[in-house]
Amino acid sequence: MTVAPFGPLEFQLVLLRRMADHQPGLVEDARHELSASLAEMREANRRWQAMVRAPRGRGSLRRYRSVLGEPESSVHRRIGDLECDALLWPVPLWPDLRFEVMVAPGGAVWNEWLVRAPGAAGPELRAIGDLVPWSCTVDEVARAFAPARPMEGTAPTRWALAITDPGTGAPYVAEFTWGLFQRLLAP
Repeated sequence: MTVAPFGPLEFQLVLLRRMADHQPGLVEDARHELSASLAEMREANRRWQAMVRAPRGRGSLRRYRSVLGEPESSVHRRIGDLECDALLWPVPLWPDLRFEVMVAPGGAVWNEWLVRAPGAAGPELRAIGDLVPWSCTVDEVARAFAPARPMEGTAPTRWALAITDPGTGAPYVAEFTWGLFQRLLAP
């Protein structure tokens, strides 16, 4: 029995599968852009989850390298007292974004999400109405609506930020999947 390859296309389907909970229309359009069926998206997610949960499976970093290949770039970062390397891979579905994996000394993965590609211009975020699904990343929203307060997400690949509308002072929660803005909620 031949096992179908698992590469960048299938990985994009995994990203989309989690996003389908909040943005099914955008996911449907993206899936068609990738010429993938709903069954293929589900199968890619099933296989990814099996790799993640395999008792003797590859570690997170080895898994990403085996699926996505060598990173496009690697940048050493210092965040407070923590030092790490940020590995970036292109994501054809979102050409202005990169999939970033933050790796600690020793190879442990600290974080994995979508970020703006180096040199790519992000959206101008001045008001709550500027937050459009799939248009901005966690970092961009946190900077635009500082001080934003990080909140626990509803799943391992989800994040949330408590933000305030600069015009009205009204509180909101911005929700993200894989680091990409999905929706805005009133708390």
